[in-house]
Amino acid sequence: MSSHPISPEHTDAAPAPQENGVLALLERIGSVVVPIGVALYAVLYIGVEQMYSVFGVNPQQVGVDQSVLLGRMMGTLVLLLLAGIPLLGFLVGLGWLIDRMTGGMAGRLIQRVRERPWIAATVAALWCGATYWGFFHLIGDVELTFMVVIAVALGVLAFLVPFRLLRRKPVGRAGSKVVVGGLTGLGLGFLLILGLIQGAVEVQETGQANDLLGYVGFQDQWTVVKSADDDKPLYDGRWMMLLGESDGTYVLYDCDKLETFRRPMETTNLSRIQLDPEREDDFTCGELAKQDAPSQSTGG
Repeated sequence: MSSHPISPEHTDAAPAPQENGVLALLERIGSVVVPIGVALYAVLYIGVEQMYSVFGVNPQQVGVDQSVLLGRMMGTLVLLLLAGIPLLGFLVGLGWLIDRMTGGMAGRLIQRVRERPWIAATVAALWCGATYWGFFHLIGDVELTFMVVIAVALGVLAFLVPFRLLRRKPVGRAGSKVVVGGLTGLGLGFLLILGLIQGAVEVQETGQANDLLGYVGFQDQWTVVKSADDDKPLYDGRWMMLLGESDGTYVLYDCDKLETFRRPMETTNLSRIQLDPEREDDFTCGELAKQDAPSQSTGG
């Protein structure tokens, strides 16, 4: 009989993590949060382009590029940090409390689930499939039932087996976290795009910007346009939304006529500039456009 010890049966199940403590917890959180933030910011500029396209212009024409967008969003980023750090601490404390109240049973249950590679891979695959909901809703109106079927089918067919194989090694598990975090950020980004488009349409119709547009740096700024020659009001002294400026040109939106137009800076003075003006509850844009429509149809 051989004296060599019998090696245990090989298994490719994910071994239990050896690190514990606050640093390990922060590392796990960061490995998911960072890909979410990077992917969300990457999609953000696409949403800004879609937002300005409602007015018939692009961000470059109103003087908004990546650096300007980041500068306008500094306040939003500070608010996210102020709200996110206490929320993260609350969730960590809540998880610790639940684990203590159950005598460690909750932690052991989560650990057992993580040690089952097929269960962990299935959860990650279904979650990644669900992140495509915003993308499909952006390209067309999709019913909830049909979207659930697509999410499950996409998760099972495209992600289940790769995630199962990635669970074999620590590098693979880290890679799966990056993929899940990145797709989560993209999914949230597509939802953000939908919100920005709806908010821009609301501005176009009511002349009022919601909070979401303000968070991404959209300026709800209105002014009365005057001629630089005699300083007299133009366009009957009506209020115009200043979308931005670029290459010596102001880009303005005429709420009453539902039109976007440009004026050279050297021939234009801006007066009575207001930021986030108060509006009546029943205020809507397009009054002059409605008046011009019958005359145009009659002339045709």
